[in-house]
Amino acid sequence: QVRLVESGGELVQAGGSLRLSCAASGRTFSTNAMGWFRQAPGQERELVAAINWIGLITDYAASVKGRFTISRDNAKNTLYLQMNSLKSEDTAVYYCAASDGINVARNPNQYAYWGQGTQVTVSS
Repeated sequence: QVRLVESGGELVQAGGSLRLSCAASGRTFSTNAMGWFRQAPGQERELVAAINWIGLITDYAASVKGRFTISRDNAKNTLYLQMNSLKSEDTAVYYCAASDGINVARNPNQYAYWGQGTQVTVSS
């Protein structure tokens, strides 16, 4: 069974940092692009950051560029999102996803596998 399991979400004060992890099991995703998405109440799911299969190409939402960093460890089958200088508007459920392709993907429809999400709450 293929699973993506996120961890690391919690309540944090504005200006603080969090590191999210996404552990994959059931198959290797070392040849798949991956991404982090988020969804706030009443909002559509949006791309936060994406990374290509080998980790050399990344893409970020304009709202997080310079504050968040996506990375991956293919040997551990794990995806990460380092979030710094957190703002209240970063509050959302964060989802890890794996694409069927190798290139960076921005559209949620390009992702075939999804985790259950982890809650990030930033208090101001």
